[in-house]
Amino acid sequence: MTLLRPRLPLSLLSLGLALHSGHALADASVTLAPLEVSDVYGSNGYQVREAQLGGLQPSPLLDTPAAVSVFSEQLLQDRQVRKLSEVLQSDASVGESYAPIGYYENFNVRGFELNAASSYKINGQTVVGEQNVALENKQQVELLKGLSGVQSGVSEPGGLVNYVTKRAADVRSVSVSTNEQGERYLATDLGGWFGSERQFGLRANLAHEDIRSYVDHADGKRDFASLAFDWQISANATLQLDAEYQHREQRSVPGYQLLGGTEVPHGIDPDDRLAYQQWAKPVQNDSLNLGGRFEYRFNDDWNAVVSASRSKVVIDDYSAFAWGSENGMQSHFSPDGDYDIYDFRSPDDTRRTDEAQAMLNGRFDALSVGHELTVGTSAQRRTVDQRPYYNIDVGDGNINADTPSWAQSELPVGASERRLDSRQYGLFFSDRITLNEQWQTVLGAREVRLDEKTWNENGVAGRHTQQYQLLPNAALIYKPRPDTTLYASYSKGLSAGGTAPWFANNGYDILAPTLSRQLEVGIKRDWQGMSFTAALFQIRQANQYVRPEDNTYVQQGQQKNTGLELGASGWVTSRLQIQASAAAIRARVEDSGTDAYEGHQAINVPRLRAALHADYSLPIAGLALLGGARYSASKHASQAGGVEVGGYTVFDVGSRYRTEIGGYDTVLRLTVDNVFDKRYWRDVGDYLGDNYLFQGAPRTARLSASVSF
Repeated sequence: MTLLRPRLPLSLLSLGLALHSGHALADASVTLAPLEVSDVYGSNGYQVREAQLGGLQPSPLLDTPAAVSVFSEQLLQDRQVRKLSEVLQSDASVGESYAPIGYYENFNVRGFELNAASSYKINGQTVVGEQNVALENKQQVELLKGLSGVQSGVSEPGGLVNYVTKRAADVRSVSVSTNEQGERYLATDLGGWFGSERQFGLRANLAHEDIRSYVDHADGKRDFASLAFDWQISANATLQLDAEYQHREQRSVPGYQLLGGTEVPHGIDPDDRLAYQQWAKPVQNDSLNLGGRFEYRFNDDWNAVVSASRSKVVIDDYSAFAWGSENGMQSHFSPDGDYDIYDFRSPDDTRRTDEAQAMLNGRFDALSVGHELTVGTSAQRRTVDQRPYYNIDVGDGNINADTPSWAQSELPVGASERRLDSRQYGLFFSDRITLNEQWQTVLGAREVRLDEKTWNENGVAGRHTQQYQLLPNAALIYKPRPDTTLYASYSKGLSAGGTAPWFANNGYDILAPTLSRQLEVGIKRDWQGMSFTAALFQIRQANQYVRPEDNTYVQQGQQKNTGLELGASGWVTSRLQIQASAAAIRARVEDSGTDAYEGHQAINVPRLRAALHADYSLPIAGLALLGGARYSASKHASQAGGVEVGGYTVFDVGSRYRTEIGGYDTVLRLTVDNVFDKRYWRDVGDYLGDNYLFQGAPRTARLSASVSF
């Protein structure tokens, strides 16, 4: 990697090609030869017909009475994605919700924020969400939109994200890439089957990334390693084990706030970084995700599955943070763009989730109808250990001027204390009843027992919640023809309570869990290589906010979101494939007791979004053009609804060329996002009671080469 020079993207590509040919760059002699490939690149391209997340076990999307988006391996590769935000921008129902550069991301789906405690899974097993899960060892990413109480118990009404890992296969590949900032990226994918009967399989993924951000003083690095093990113990028994570790460090980039609480900042250069101080350190995030799954097939109709997982994340955050003005007297920037600079420290912030589950699945006939039954039990424990809150005002700055240097605080950081111990136990079942060729019904429920204890930042015991809750799910399915499904469903969910912001009278208190309910009707159609979907939904959840009258964080009233989602994916012609979606959402707060927060669209939820990604194979063998567009209508940047940021449309272009280099199958990719360098605000939501604004990325280009041996 010593040959690499910043801002020379071709240098990394040349190095990768030399590595593949086995010679030094100076002596490398490679031959580009067209490789005859079929029009269909990959098995199904962007169209995926099955997902793990639609129910309690993998099932065809066409027969799943829920809205599920699946992002295939080809889409992940062609988009050259590194983070989940780059994946989910292909779905119009998803928006970012406090996802600063250099920090772990979060999202809102259908207008409701996901929760790091429960909204993210790997192979169906819950992982700590306070991490940017690596994508090098992922085969596909699944998004279940809407309530998921039967699938996961306590979860947010917006939905669930599930990462599906790559399994053992005979593969040997190396990928290198760079961008216009001089990023350096190297990844390997190695796997195979071995043993006397090839009953053992391994898949290893390694990656190193020198992160070069378009924002000043926001570079970083990342190292990742994963191992997947498959063992075909017998004809009826299989064991799958997964382990992945990632170390990521990058300086986080604070968001902007409203000027005077009423005006959006203008003329901001996305390269600028607020509150930069030399003593601030990169945010370090170390994550370990372990998972195991054992399946035994009794016969063709019955099988049992036992799974267990552990996910642990340790975050070290020593940041210079921009917040408020007038020495903390205002929770927004001044009208002239002044802001306060804080020395924020949160080292050794440790989150851990352990989960175990056992299921029995079977098919049988009873009372002249067919049944596909799943019954099971689960147990989960989540703990959070943190040091006392540390956020010291050390100086100030202005959004239109260079940031002056200020001295770091000399106050000590306190000892780590247990903040949350949440234990969840569940009994669940789901029964798909086939009445005849046209009619099916899916009935399911999960009985949740929640035992949750909290402590404040001083280690004093707080809330102790012991709660039993039945979470039902019922759906009616009508199939007028084998390739068409109409469904109607009702779901009830239980969500973790929010955390009170630091400035509230009950700051840092974690509120009790809340209930949510959903009604949804939809239609799905597979037709000539395309899959079409439409869903109409209504979701209700308790509204959680800081009440202005007494500055207390409360659960009062409800947020009701009603929306329509449309989707299409697959092959339009033998050369053109697309993934497209649109979402119209009406999000309202009701009965909150604060009139200013009602009667208008909720914060950070546009009324309309749309997304398109297309892949066109040219008559030139192996060459394809890629392109896409993302649209968002305007959205409110405050709970009171008096401030809006404008809508935007962003266009992306790219290409893919598959050929042979030195006799090896090689894929070259070039992507340019935001090709017209549009300025826009991608995220204007609130986080722990504060409103932040984050700009979208400027024009960004990335070049990569992947070689298979």
